[in-house]
Amino acid sequence: MATPETVGSLGEIEALKRTVSRLNQGEHSIVGSGDDAAVVATTDDRFVVTTDTMIEGHDFRLDWSSFYDLGFKAIATNVSDVAAMGATPTALVVAISVPATTPIANLEAFADGLREGCQQLAPGAAVVGGDLAASDQVFISVTAHGALNGLEPVLRSGAKVGDTVAVAGTLGRAAAGLALLSSGNTDAVSAYDDFVAVQLRPRPPISAGPEAASSGATSMLDVSDGLIKDAARIARASNVTIALHRKDLDGFVAMVEEPARAISANALDWVLFGGEDHSLLATFTQGAVVPKQFKPIGVVAEANTPAGVTLDGEIVPERGWDSILG
Repeated sequence: MATPETVGSLGEIEALKRTVSRLNQGEHSIVGSGDDAAVVATTDDRFVVTTDTMIEGHDFRLDWSSFYDLGFKAIATNVSDVAAMGATPTALVVAISVPATTPIANLEAFADGLREGCQQLAPGAAVVGGDLAASDQVFISVTAHGALNGLEPVLRSGAKVGDTVAVAGTLGRAAAGLALLSSGNTDAVSAYDDFVAVQLRPRPPISAGPEAASSGATSMLDVSDGLIKDAARIARASNVTIALHRKDLDGFVAMVEEPARAISANALDWVLFGGEDHSLLATFTQGAVVPKQFKPIGVVAEANTPAGVTLDGEIVPERGWDSILG
């Protein structure tokens, strides 16, 4: 049986050649991977840029995630931040550091995940460059760019009293997937594998971001750390209260009740405090037409002291994912 080729046995040049050849060519790229830097077309004199890091053992586990999953999720978590500004993703650069013993097939699968993530979530965008290095564990760092296409960026600080609060995408499904994996209940993981898939390969509603901006969204962000925690960020930035309505969240709760019962978990907690769905939370001026991808879940009210989030009038403790504490 032949010994599998590894990143270390091939070296940087050949490993990169094998990986880059699997990526798609984006419509915004003028000069892609292969030079010291890429060249990307812009639509005006402004562009959106964001970055994110994923660390083995903290942000993912290799016994749960394949390298394909990691590539897809690396795209999803970054293009959702671009969309949350009201922009259209155009180009990404990706740096990955892996042990030298990593089979080259894993790196190729990672590139396949990157390509499919772009094609499925942000058609027209592509990975245009990056870096490959060796380390004791896997580190992934992504920087994504986006075009505003003449629109104004949608910030967290623009929510006004009377605005409608709405969400595009799912709530609680990624948290359900994580809880299922963490439970060790293989029967439940198999039975509810669609929830696990949302955790491993999120599918944020990228087109909803520019649509919200075109519809006059007053504030917006990506729900990565949990609905309550991220809503509180809008509340603080805008000096308002985000007043959520439980009845408008019941549909999201119902979607995760079955897996919650399977592992004796609380479905509402997943919806309120679970992160990584990478949905978009936005506010729209009272009376404005809320885009179809968004579901109203509350209103913007006068600020409490301090500004925060309420559920049916009761202040909700700010819980969720912390990138430092976990």
